[in-house]
Amino acid sequence: MSDAEQKETLNEQPMVQHLIELRTRLLRSFLAILVVFLSLVSFANNIYEFVAQPLQSIMPEGSHMIATEVASPFLTPFKLTLFTSVFICIPFIFYQIWAFIAPALYSKEKKLALPLFASSVFLFYAGMAFAYYVVFPLVFGFFTVIGPESVAVMTDIAKYQAFVIKLFFAFGAAFEIPVATVLLISAGILSPKQLAQKRPYVVVGCFVIGMLLTPPDIISQAMLALPMWLLFEVGIFFGRFIKPEETKEEEQIED
Repeated sequence: MSDAEQKETLNEQPMVQHLIELRTRLLRSFLAILVVFLSLVSFANNIYEFVAQPLQSIMPEGSHMIATEVASPFLTPFKLTLFTSVFICIPFIFYQIWAFIAPALYSKEKKLALPLFASSVFLFYAGMAFAYYVVFPLVFGFFTVIGPESVAVMTDIAKYQAFVIKLFFAFGAAFEIPVATVLLISAGILSPKQLAQKRPYVVVGCFVIGMLLTPPDIISQAMLALPMWLLFEVGIFFGRFIKPEETKEEEQIED
């Protein structure tokens, strides 16, 4: 069956069948997260200690993290383990998304989708690693040094968890910019030249996003905005090697 016939067959399928397929993909993702969570729940405290290490390693001597709510010592590691399960299942979740949309793609689109799928998973984890190993030490070091000497640094564990999860998601999503850029170019929506012309607006937008997604300090904002801009440039670079679909069709007509 050709690609055109395959798409026509998919278009003829009732909407209910597509919804059933979507529900199946969502259930598989949920079950994967549940299995990973049940496997990790007994290590909840160890996971929290690992995530809290960038702050604990630079806290002044005699300072420690605290729990201001009765249930926080139990609920905070529990919630963090759940989020960790989601992070671990990101490749499987991305695969379910790709498997759902793959039947509607042409063969040449599938060839591009597979590298983008692998790149999106790698870049998401790279963004999280960058946040943990580069951003956290700088930001926490700034916060602990800039305060008055008479103020003891004792961060609440629940607020710390919310802070780091927000940054993990922010940096993981920001590192997907090359994938989004390549998709725009391959779809023929924008060319590399047009994207390059919009560079000043992109740089301003990166700092605005950094201001909205990070704490109100210039270090964390810059640490998010600058990689976003550099990744935008990476997307333009690789986009120059991709011909948009309209260009390929025009070449076939001319031939």
